[in-house]
Amino acid sequence: MEQKTPLLSPVLIAGCIIVMIGFAIRASFGVFQIPIAEEFNWLRADFSLAIAIQNLAWGVGQPIFGALAERVGDRKAIILGAIFYAVGLVLSAGATLPIQHQIYEVLVGFGVAGTGFGVVLAVVGRASSDENRSMSLAIATAAGSAGQVFGAPLAEYMLGFMSWQTVFLWFAAAIIAVLALLPMMKAPQASKAELQESMGQILGRAFRDPSYTMIFLGFFSCGYQLAFVTAHFPAFVAEVCSPIASGGLLAGMGITTTSTLGAAAISLIGVANIMGTLAAGWLGKRYSKKYLLAGVYLARTVVAAWFILAPMTPITVIVFSVVMGSLWLATVPLTSGLVAHLYGLRYMGTLYGIVFFSHQLGSFLGVWLGGTLYDLYGTYTYVWWVGVGVGAFSAIVHLPIREKRPAAVAA
Repeated sequence: MEQKTPLLSPVLIAGCIIVMIGFAIRASFGVFQIPIAEEFNWLRADFSLAIAIQNLAWGVGQPIFGALAERVGDRKAIILGAIFYAVGLVLSAGATLPIQHQIYEVLVGFGVAGTGFGVVLAVVGRASSDENRSMSLAIATAAGSAGQVFGAPLAEYMLGFMSWQTVFLWFAAAIIAVLALLPMMKAPQASKAELQESMGQILGRAFRDPSYTMIFLGFFSCGYQLAFVTAHFPAFVAEVCSPIASGGLLAGMGITTTSTLGAAAISLIGVANIMGTLAAGWLGKRYSKKYLLAGVYLARTVVAAWFILAPMTPITVIVFSVVMGSLWLATVPLTSGLVAHLYGLRYMGTLYGIVFFSHQLGSFLGVWLGGTLYDLYGTYTYVWWVGVGVGAFSAIVHLPIREKRPAAVAA
């Protein structure tokens, strides 16, 4: 008989804080696009490639850290991730060449992998009861959005009175500080039935299942859209949005420039996403996860197409941020929950990590293509339309998924 555990357990609280701090730092990188490019007279693609490499390294590192957590323990994996994260930030603070930033972002990407969703969601999932699991995963995911709420504005604020190099050093100290929470990260082992299957058996079962392939392919557009917006939206808004009216509501709130509006938009996306992600967790417990995922991707496609077709004004930026934010990480509890439902909790970190690699391939392409096409054409319009296309693809590819756990292979 399953032991009942409360929804707000120490594991969930600690996991939320770890994810929140890690994502606050990661979500702020778009704010550094213009200051770093202007200081060194770089092309926009130079720092964009560094962020793209960070996203790709995060994707490569996710299944590695997931497997490491399952082999040597969750807390050891998180410690290693925090060390990678901090070292990458410290080295980046001293970088003066594009190639240096691009190399050091590999360390940052591995750090995000070790302190992010792959490892933390697996611990939270094991520590939750079946009844609470969908909502627990949603709360932990929403914590990432909470980090996004204050990450970009905090970086923008700090850049007002210190150099970007000093901001990176403060962020390195913050990610090391979260290790004080690790004593709370204790979760039970998987069930006896799941322990009887080896990692090879579980992976083989997943790789033979067409549904796993479709989940893998569908997660690509999520990474493309989110990483592009995180990395380029502040600069996009700063350069294209119509001026903010003096004496208006936004000006009264201290948002007087389009640059400030760009940073605030990332924060607003994070605020809206908290509610959207919690709603996805609640709905995922009651309705088909594949249809919910298809609906999220379809809605993203529609709102992205509307935004690029309409003239960009402060109002359209705010509307886009609220609507896209409500859909932002809603895919994560649904996707991770679907993986756990189909293949169990024992190797959830590894299996979700492999699926997440597709997400980060999309992230790499979204960030890199954004900077490259901007330098070629002086606009983000073309890369934006690519995002609309891949979003429509993801909406379609989720529909054939079978939400029935495939039979275990006999030993």
